[in-house]
Amino acid sequence: MKKARIADLKSRLSEHLRAVKRGQTIIILERDTPIARITPLESKGVSLQIRPRSARAVPLADIALPAPLKLKTDVVALLAQERGER
Repeated sequence: MKKARIADLKSRLSEHLRAVKRGQTIIILERDTPIARITPLESKGVSLQIRPRSARAVPLADIALPAPLKLKTDVVALLAQERGER
């Protein structure tokens, strides 16, 4: 069983994932304390599948923004007052 610290995992993720793909298990360490385990999937036939975009999906640009809040207080003045106190 291989061990890897978080920084090492981040910098060499592809290499670690290739090892997992070959059947190796990796224990992830945070300051020498085990926090997670990366193991290969049991079934060799399992693969990730990306679902096609739903016909109901609406582009983000087409979504209307909510109406602005009607406040009796000037938020800019409140922000300036708060920052002046520091």
